[in-house]
Amino acid sequence: MSKVSYYTAEGLKNLRDELNQLKDVERPKASQAIADARDKGDLSENAEYDAAKEAQGLLEMKIAKLEETLAGARLIDESQLDTSKVLVLSTVKIKNQVNGMEMKYTLVAESEADLKSGKISVNSPIGKGLLGKSVGDVAEIQVPNGTMKFDVLEITRE
Repeated sequence: MSKVSYYTAEGLKNLRDELNQLKDVERPKASQAIADARDKGDLSENAEYDAAKEAQGLLEMKIAKLEETLAGARLIDESQLDTSKVLVLSTVKIKNQVNGMEMKYTLVAESEADLKSGKISVNSPIGKGLLGKSVGDVAEIQVPNGTMKFDVLEITRE
């Protein structure tokens, strides 16, 4: 049974595009590589043929995994999300109680996480610690070097 995961419209489109690329471009290339290797003679001693077959197997495994992910993917209706609590797709402004540093993160599905652009996974320690919090709450988050405390300053949808 596939695991349900939630995606933005952009994240879902990226998944579908990757699957189409693998099926429409990479799969025919793998088949052609096997055919080319087969034409080179004795298959029992043909390392190129073995490598092409293995590459095809890995490609098919990746395609199957993506199809399973897409089967369990659900599109998030952003208009129905509550802005009083931190949820998936919330943009949260937090302040570290120790050093006073302010940060802004958007909580997204694991596959869409990108720290450089301020998107963190809801499954990350900070993401889990922020879920369900409201403005004014203190999020105590367990990290490898102890507990960090963050004040929730602002919750928005962007």
